[in-house]
Amino acid sequence: MERTYLIKPLLDETLPMIDHGKGVYLYDTEGKKYLDGSSGAVTANIGHGVSDIIEAMQEQAKKVSFVYRSQFTSESAEKLAKKVAEMTPGDLNWCFFVNSGSEAVETAMKMAIQYWQEKGIHTKTKVLSRWVSYHGITLGALSLSGHTGRRARFVSLLEDFPVINPPYCYRCPYGLESPSCGSACAQELELAIKRIGADHIAAFIAEPVIGAAGGAIAAPKDYFKIIKKICEDHDILFIADEVMTGFGRTGSMLAMEQWDVIPDIVALGKGMGAGYAPIAAALASEKVIEPILAGTKVVMSGHTLSANPQSCAVSLAVLEYLEKNKIVSQVESKGDYLKSLLLQLKNQFSFIGDIRGKGLMLGVEFVEDAATKTPFSRKAMVTQKIIALAKEKGLLVYPAGAGIDGVNGDSIIISPPLTITKDEINELVLLLTDSFEAFSKQLKSDD
Repeated sequence: MERTYLIKPLLDETLPMIDHGKGVYLYDTEGKKYLDGSSGAVTANIGHGVSDIIEAMQEQAKKVSFVYRSQFTSESAEKLAKKVAEMTPGDLNWCFFVNSGSEAVETAMKMAIQYWQEKGIHTKTKVLSRWVSYHGITLGALSLSGHTGRRARFVSLLEDFPVINPPYCYRCPYGLESPSCGSACAQELELAIKRIGADHIAAFIAEPVIGAAGGAIAAPKDYFKIIKKICEDHDILFIADEVMTGFGRTGSMLAMEQWDVIPDIVALGKGMGAGYAPIAAALASEKVIEPILAGTKVVMSGHTLSANPQSCAVSLAVLEYLEKNKIVSQVESKGDYLKSLLLQLKNQFSFIGDIRGKGLMLGVEFVEDAATKTPFSRKAMVTQKIIALAKEKGLLVYPAGAGIDGVNGDSIIISPPLTITKDEINELVLLLTDSFEAFSKQLKSDD
């Protein structure tokens, strides 16, 4: 094969060449079909090859694809901002469009710090976060991330923002059970704030459902209400990282609605463009924008391609497609059905430790011993092996970390397009079962 000039995730890896996609399926140039059981990277929320989106792309391209945000606005950007405000709860009315989830998190962090500066408070510069979390690969977002593996190479450049444990009920760091635990993992924020000093803290950020770092860890019922109240009691903004969960992934437009909590700032991405164009956003409440509007009037962030008309038109079409086809209202029942089938697999395979998540963002954690929850050795590369076996069978699933230390643990995320049908869910689980059976044989042969 001719040498490649493309930097791939593994430099010397040979990946299949994709040809086209339709619905929940992708096809490579050899004609092999893959069921997209992870929506790529929890992104392709409405599936592939949707004609409504393709038409919107073409129509916008005929007009204009790029203008610089400090010189012009555009109809598609204005309409998209209005649509996002309408679809999200409370007074989350101000959109700053960027190109990726990492940029959305960085912008949210900067907004939070600027909010206090505009109010004349310049000591609030820290944004606290949790261990076993992932907020992005840029230095600011990585500083917020409690993902030890992804932090490792750049520790000297990063801030020490992760300060509390995650709501990881399967591996509770306190050895407690929910709900009798009293949400000790949420109460821990109170102690962290007192140790650091509220005068130094601008905001606290959290994923509603922990993604890449934890394999779809969803918080207990009252967790985020406690977190929000602690933030309010100490004059700290609450940022929800909804890059993975936003726009229907868990069965509501924002996953935070599942906990009946409205954040001050939200980071959005992935499902916002559903993979059809790069777009993300930092969504701010009236409360956050008010002092900036009364002060400098400038949110100190920006990117060349922010709010470009092409991506905005695509995102608007995606969100209108969600509404028109009432897709989000079907997510909870589809997720319940998929989860029930996965729980059956837990009884069938001894290496499945936990099934968790919300809606169509579900996680499977793998363990060497289910009784003791002992993780596999890192050298065993369990996640990588299972993903490779699934891909061989024609199923795509997403790799995720696991383990309370963020180092020792294996899991995958199963997050198909929200448009998946019951028959396609059955097919997904059959392919996953075949993959697990192949892995089980590997384990036995290694003994």
